[in-house]
Amino acid sequence: MIFNYPNGKRYNPKPEQAVKIKKEKNTAYSNRGMTLEEDLNETNSYYLDRAIAVIHKKPTPVQIVNVDYPRRSAAVIKEAYFKQASTTDYNGVYKGRYIDFEAKETKFSTSFPLKNFHEHQIVHMKSVLDQGGICFVILRFSTEEEVFLLEASHLLTFWDRMKSGGRKSITKEEVKDFGNQISLGLNPRIDYIKVIDYLYKLS
Repeated sequence: MIFNYPNGKRYNPKPEQAVKIKKEKNTAYSNRGMTLEEDLNETNSYYLDRAIAVIHKKPTPVQIVNVDYPRRSAAVIKEAYFKQASTTDYNGVYKGRYIDFEAKETKFSTSFPLKNFHEHQIVHMKSVLDQGGICFVILRFSTEEEVFLLEASHLLTFWDRMKSGGRKSITKEEVKDFGNQISLGLNPRIDYIKVIDYLYKLS
């Protein structure tokens, strides 16, 4: 089956990478090379298994463009496109509150580029805040292995600054000043619920 990204580029999975990731599962946590998404998925599984919170990653929307019907009772997808997600990465519920957040990482060490976000994601986050939901972004500086939770209200301020002709990134110092660093652990790996408890007095 052929998958294409929104820009038309073909998605070609590399089997050797899948094998490498599988092997790394058994190594020490500090050397696993996990992506932010994988760490968050494991964290959310930890929360779910212990009835702490119900938070899931939203599936990537797919546009099917070519289907083969080898027989009446079966259909085979021959070609499809990964569509650009229209909202954020994760949502769910915690202690009766709606949770919605986006996760991004960068290799830059002194700033976080705002181009990592899309206009429609910003609009969505504003809508969540307007409805009284808890909305934020989790930012990972991959080189230093530092992870921060930045409330959406602050992200919107930096986004508006860019739109007004200001800088096109959030400085690392601004992330530290307005965000909350999340200490990396084992179980859970990225305990962002602890930060939510602190910010919204939910504990």
